[in-house]
Amino acid sequence: MVSDGGFSLSPEVEAAGFRLAAFDVLSGSTNTEAMGRGRAGDPGPLWVVTGHQLGGRGRRNRAWTSPQGNLAASLLMTTDVTVAAAATLGFVAGVAVERAIVRAAPFLRGRISLKWPNDVLADGAKLSGILLESEPLESGKRLVVVGIGVNAVAAPPGLPYPAASLLSLGAAISAQTLFMALAEEWHRCIGLWDDGRGMAVIRDLWLERASGLGAPVNVQTAGGALKGVFETIDDSGRLIMQRADGQVVAIAAGEVHFGSAATVRKD
Repeated sequence: MVSDGGFSLSPEVEAAGFRLAAFDVLSGSTNTEAMGRGRAGDPGPLWVVTGHQLGGRGRRNRAWTSPQGNLAASLLMTTDVTVAAAATLGFVAGVAVERAIVRAAPFLRGRISLKWPNDVLADGAKLSGILLESEPLESGKRLVVVGIGVNAVAAPPGLPYPAASLLSLGAAISAQTLFMALAEEWHRCIGLWDDGRGMAVIRDLWLERASGLGAPVNVQTAGGALKGVFETIDDSGRLIMQRADGQVVAIAAGEVHFGSAATVRKD
């Protein structure tokens, strides 16, 4: 069993070839550390993990505060799948995070949902975020880093949307315990994904946990706001929306708002 700083990989995960780099405190982010190691030649699969990162990043390089005791973990891997297939790893991560949380706190089953494209919610409040980054290698393969942050003990302050922590939900789970469950669930889910060939299986698992299915949705895209009803996601992970005029639209990226926010934008 690999162990460092209280974090560890189970024998099952270690036997599958995963390695661990753990830090008590990380001045940057686990994604930055993992990508740096990949650029230096580490092919992965390598988990970079800490219970306290000082330079966390969210989507579009937004700052993401990670109070001490929360989980910040990034998986470095090298793959030869297409860019489009690699992009679906965020859905693998979402399913793995939900499974890990419910495994560690079974009473939360049914209260954890997945918000397209990369958030994990608890009772509608953000509990976890996923950040996927990749870049090509000269060999023709691709470095991929899947970053996962989970509010184990506290939600970051000053957010413009509801947020929760496992502790606030009554689940006193350490970052170390949660990480071991996450690494095991990732190993199982990545096997189902099977280099993208099993994305239909992951899609079905994701949809079972999806937030807002069948509800009004407002998606802020680079080309403007699109409004309609969230119908499903396709095997590429695109959000499928039906607009009021009956037009079906497939959306690859955007900021999603449900409920009252589906009709009024809140930046």
